[in-house]
Amino acid sequence: MVAGGHPNIKIITLAKIENIEGKPGNFKVKIKKQPRYIDETKCTACGICASYCPTPVFDTYNANLGLTKCIHIDYPQAVPATYVVDTSACLFVNRQECKICVPTCQAEAIDFSQTASYEEIAVGAIILTPGFSVSDVYTSNQYGYAQYPNVVTSLEFERIMCASGPYKGEILRPSDKKPPKKIAWLQCVGSRDQKHPYCSAVCCMYAVKEAVVSKEHDPDLEITIFYMDIRAQGKGFEEFIQRAQDEYHIRFVHSRVGQVREIENHDLVLRYCLENGKIVEEEFDMVVLSVGLAAPRTALELARVFKIGLNKYSFSQTNEFTPVNTTKEGIYVAGAFQGPKDIPESVTQATGAVGCACSLLAPARNALTVKKEYPPEIEIEEEPRIGVFVCHCGINIGGVVNVPEVQKYAATLKNVVYSEQNLYSCSQDTQERIKEMIKKYRLNRVVVAACTPRTHEPLFQETIREAGLNRCLFEFVNIRDQCSWVHMHEKEKATEKAKELVRMGVAKARYIKPLKEEKVPVIPRTLIIGGGLAGMTAALTLANQGFACYLIERQSELGGNLRHIHYTLEGNNPKELLERLNEEISQHKKVEVFTNANIKEISGYVGNFKTVVELSNGEKKELEHGAIIVATGGHEYLPKQYLYGEDDRVLTQTELEKKLVTAELNEKDLNTVVMIQCVGSRTEERPYCSKICCSQALKNALKIKDINPNANVYIFYRDIRAYGFRENYYKKARENGIIFIRYDKNNPPNVEQDHDKLKLTGIDPILEEKIVIYPDLLVLSVAIVPNDNKELATLLKTPLSSDGFFLEAHVKLRPVEASVDGIFYAGIAHFPKPIDETISQALAAAAKASIVLAKGYVEVEPIVSWVDKDKCIGCGTCESLCPYKAIRLVKVNKRKKAETITASCKGCGICSAHCPTRAISMGRFTDEQIMAQIAAFKEE
Repeated sequence: MVAGGHPNIKIITLAKIENIEGKPGNFKVKIKKQPRYIDETKCTACGICASYCPTPVFDTYNANLGLTKCIHIDYPQAVPATYVVDTSACLFVNRQECKICVPTCQAEAIDFSQTASYEEIAVGAIILTPGFSVSDVYTSNQYGYAQYPNVVTSLEFERIMCASGPYKGEILRPSDKKPPKKIAWLQCVGSRDQKHPYCSAVCCMYAVKEAVVSKEHDPDLEITIFYMDIRAQGKGFEEFIQRAQDEYHIRFVHSRVGQVREIENHDLVLRYCLENGKIVEEEFDMVVLSVGLAAPRTALELARVFKIGLNKYSFSQTNEFTPVNTTKEGIYVAGAFQGPKDIPESVTQATGAVGCACSLLAPARNALTVKKEYPPEIEIEEEPRIGVFVCHCGINIGGVVNVPEVQKYAATLKNVVYSEQNLYSCSQDTQERIKEMIKKYRLNRVVVAACTPRTHEPLFQETIREAGLNRCLFEFVNIRDQCSWVHMHEKEKATEKAKELVRMGVAKARYIKPLKEEKVPVIPRTLIIGGGLAGMTAALTLANQGFACYLIERQSELGGNLRHIHYTLEGNNPKELLERLNEEISQHKKVEVFTNANIKEISGYVGNFKTVVELSNGEKKELEHGAIIVATGGHEYLPKQYLYGEDDRVLTQTELEKKLVTAELNEKDLNTVVMIQCVGSRTEERPYCSKICCSQALKNALKIKDINPNANVYIFYRDIRAYGFRENYYKKARENGIIFIRYDKNNPPNVEQDHDKLKLTGIDPILEEKIVIYPDLLVLSVAIVPNDNKELATLLKTPLSSDGFFLEAHVKLRPVEASVDGIFYAGIAHFPKPIDETISQALAAAAKASIVLAKGYVEVEPIVSWVDKDKCIGCGTCESLCPYKAIRLVKVNKRKKAETITASCKGCGICSAHCPTRAISMGRFTDEQIMAQIAAFKEE
C-alpha cells in the first residue's frame, strides 16, 4: 500500500523480463507487459462489472476453494486496485466474447482492444525477489491430496482461516462445510524427501501458528502435529512452540505418517509408527499437509535472462560470505529465491540487498529521485467538520461488530458531517475515496475506525496530507484489537463498545489541531559498536556509500567470534574472510577504528548523537554522529554440567574445532566421540534455541570422520535443526555412519567418571533401553549467550529481550531497527545466527542507517511534549524522570525552564503526568483532548 503511492516506485504488473543488457550501473531491461483489458487510470474498483459477469472461475487467490468472476480483483487491498480480465475463461456467445461487462462500466475502463506492449527501462542495479513455488504435492496426490476433500495443504488452510477467505474466517471442512473437531498437521510434505532433500525452514512455525489460531477459533479443537524435527530456530520461535504445548495443549507426535485413508463421512484415518515401533491408527476430521517451498517455476528462465547461476535445486546460487550477491555483478537476490526462509529473514535480506545496491550506485545518489510534492495545507475553520470511516476489515471486524449500525450511529454525533463504511479502509481505492470525501464535504478532521494504529496510522496520515490536511488532524479508533478480537463471542456488546470507542474518538477529534513537523539536520556519520563480522561488514557497506564511520571495539583487535571459526559447514574459509575485511577496513579512508575502547556516555537523538569513548590510555574522546549500529556480539555459554571444567576430555564445540585444526587431536584420540546438543539452550533459564549449535555439531562430526573414518561418533539431540540447505549435511552425516540418538529434555544423558574413563548413560528411544558409552571425548553444543548488554542498553535507552539480546522494533516488519529512532542492530547482539545471516543483517543495518544519513534531515513526529514556559517553575522533575533524556533545563531570563528535545522525545507522557504545574502537554494527547474522551465515555 505504501509502495503503491511512492513517487520513486513504479509498479509494472502482468509483466515479465524479456532481455537484459549492459553492465553494473547501466543495465537496459526489456519488459513485456501483458494486457489487463482494463485501463488502470480509469478503473475505480467499484465492482459493478464483476456483478454482471456471467462467467465463474476458480479463485486462485483463495487456493481454488471458492469461485470468482472472469473479471475480478484478487483482494480489496490489491496494488494496483484495478480489476483484470481472465480472457482464458471468457464466455463466448455466437463465437463472440460476451463483453457484458463493457456497458456496465460507468468509468469506461474496460478495453478489450489492449494488446501486449513492450517497455525498456534503464537501471543501475537489479534485485531478484520472485519468491517461491510450492512443492509438487499438488500433482503427486500424496496422503490422498486431491483425492480426499478433507486433506488440504497448509496454504489452503491459511485461506480457510482468513477473514477474507472462502469461508469468511470460519474453520470448516471442505467436504460438508462443518466445523472439524480433530485436525492433524503432517510436517515435511514436499521437504526432506528424495525429490526435495532440503528443509523448507518455515513449515514447522507456520503449522504451529495455524494450529494456535485454530484453537483460538475453537478452544475445544483437538490438534496433533506429526513431525520429524521441530525446527524453531528463529528469535522467539522456541518460546512460541512451548506456549502451543502448555497453553493451547497442542499435541506433538514424533513420527512421519505412513498412510492416510478415507472412511465414511469423509473422515480420515492416519497410520503411523511411534519411535518404539508400535503401529497406531487414529481418526481425524481433517488433515493439513505442511507443504514445502520450492524454487519459483520461472527459475530456469530467470537464470537464462539474467545470466545467473542456480544451485542444484534451482534456487539462486550465492556464496556463504556474499549471501545477497548472485553470480552476476550488479544483480542481487533476496527472499525465498535465495533459499527457503521466513519473513524476518526475508525482510532483513531484502534490506541487505538494498545495502549492496546502494554501495554500487552511491555515485549517482539522488540523480533520478523525485521529491513528493504536497498541496498547501488547508486553513482550518474554527468549527470542526468531521468525517468518520468505519472499516469491516473483511470479517475481522464485520464478523463481530455490526458495522452498518456503528456507521449510522457515527453520523448522529456532533460535528460529524459525513460517515461511511468500507470493506477495507486501508485499500488503495478507499484511500482515494477518503481524499475525495475530504474535498467534497470540506472535512477538516478525519476519524477512521479500523484495526491498529501501530501499522496503519502512517498510511491514513499520508492520505489526508495528500488531500491538503495536516497529518495531525487524524484520529484512529481501534475497533479490531480493542473490540472485535477481544469480544468475538459477544457481538451485541462488541457493537455497543465500538459505538463508544467511535464516540470517544470523535470527541477527541473536535479538539485536535494542526501541528508542525520539525526537521532536524543529520550528522552524516555512523557509530558502529562492535568490531566483529557484523560491525566490520556494516562499516564497509556504509563507507563504500561515502559515509564516514567510527568502528568501536573493546578488544585489542577486530574480528570478534570470526577469529575463533576455522572452517564452515559449507567448506569455506573464515580466516580468508577476516583477512579481507581487516585489509579493506585498514585501507578505507572513511572508517576510523578504535580498539581497546569502551563507551562511557551516549546522548542526543537521531541525526545528532554524541558518544564519549574511553581509550586504552585513559583518554576520552567525544564523537558526533547521526546513526548507531549495535553489533556487540555474544559468546559461548560455559556449562556447569557434564563435568565441564573438571575433566579435560569434556570440550565445547569451539574448543573441539580449534584442537582439530591445530592437530592437537589425532586419529587415535578420536575413536569414540559423543556430542550432546542443547546444553544451556532450550532450558527454563535460556528458553531460546541458539540456532547454530546443530550446524556446529554436524560440521565437527564430519571433520572427525575425515580425520578418522572409523571413528564412532554419537550425537544426542532433541531436534536436529539443520534448516534450509543444511539438511544436506545432516543426510551426509548419517550416510557417514554418525549415529543420532534423540533424548527427552526431562531425561537427558548422564555423564560421570568411571575410574579413568568417561561414562555416558542414556536412553535409546527406539530400543527403549539404557545404553552406556565410554567416549574418548565428550563435546557439548552449548548455548550462545549475549554479552552483558545492560549498561549499553541503558545508555542507548533501548530495551532488551528477557534473554538479554537487543529487542527489535517489530519482529517481522522492522527486524533490524530499535524502538529508538536512528539505532539499528546486527549480528548476535540481536540473536544468535550463522555467518551468512549475520552478513545479511549487517548489510541491512547499514542500509537502514544510510536512509537517515542520505536524506540529510529527520522529521520529528508531532506527538512530542511541549512546555509552557510561563507555567514551568524549573523544578526538574520532568528531566529526572524522562527515560529518553528528551527534556533538559535551560536558562530563560535567568530562571531555569524545561525544554523538550523534540528529536529524542517518544511521546510517552511521563513528563506531562508528573508536572506539578501542568506546564507540559503532549502533541495529539492534550489534557483537553483526553478529558473530552473521558466525558464522551460517560455519556449515555
